[in-house]
Amino acid sequence: MSALKNHALASLWEHTPAIMGVVNVTPDSFSDGGKFINPDRAIEHGLALLQEGADILDIGGESTRPGSEALDVAEEIDRIVPVIEALVGRAKYLSVDTRNAQTMKTALKAGANIINDISALEDDPESINIACEAQVPVFLMHKQGNPQDMQKNPRYNNAVEDIFHYLQQRIELCETHRIASTMVVADPGIGFGKTVQDNVLILRNIKRFHDLGVPIMLGVSRKSFIGKISNDEPPEERIPGSLSAALWGLSQGVQFYRVHDVAATRQAFRIQEEISSISS
Repeated sequence: MSALKNHALASLWEHTPAIMGVVNVTPDSFSDGGKFINPDRAIEHGLALLQEGADILDIGGESTRPGSEALDVAEEIDRIVPVIEALVGRAKYLSVDTRNAQTMKTALKAGANIINDISALEDDPESINIACEAQVPVFLMHKQGNPQDMQKNPRYNNAVEDIFHYLQQRIELCETHRIASTMVVADPGIGFGKTVQDNVLILRNIKRFHDLGVPIMLGVSRKSFIGKISNDEPPEERIPGSLSAALWGLSQGVQFYRVHDVAATRQAFRIQEEISSISS
């Protein structure tokens, strides 16, 4: 922890793990089926997540579930900007969940102050320049392939080491573009071009990613691997499995969690931390 004390977001996990609440302004999200495509409903949802204990609101306008098609950037911007503008001043931290440079630029102008990119600033060559100019925290996630095809036949020599070295290279590239490691959070990308076995292996070895020297984010919330391990439950019935995986991450020192069920996650963390703090 002390090695990361100078990170731009260090204050978020000094006393508790940081929770990023998901606000999908999309008609086809895997987790909520478009419940918040209406901007007013998305804003209400964001405010509710803050009440539940979210530290960051993650606003996204493009579904990147397996099999989804790429979205026109203008439409992505139209979806998220009204939501961001309405939540500025309500949330201390607003992240824009996008892999498009123009969307990043517009969202930051509207008031977002974190970039969360599933492609680690790779899909759009201009993204890294936008992040450099903005000097805001950047969440770099690993994915294999694109949403359209990433789950068709994911392959690794060694999933943990391949992903580790990819993220290491992206962090180094950021540093060459004047984005300091103190501005970066790394996400191994559970479910993005990984088999069930890959996801379990990553979770089992999540401590390895601390060697990157930056905070780690874990996004396991309602992911399909939970249903595949369990009993093929639909997303809304995967909350217990989501909490189990998040609590494992907590035991391994993971600092950030991207979740749909903020109140349940916050409660689980509080109980785990209380139990852990009681001396035997």
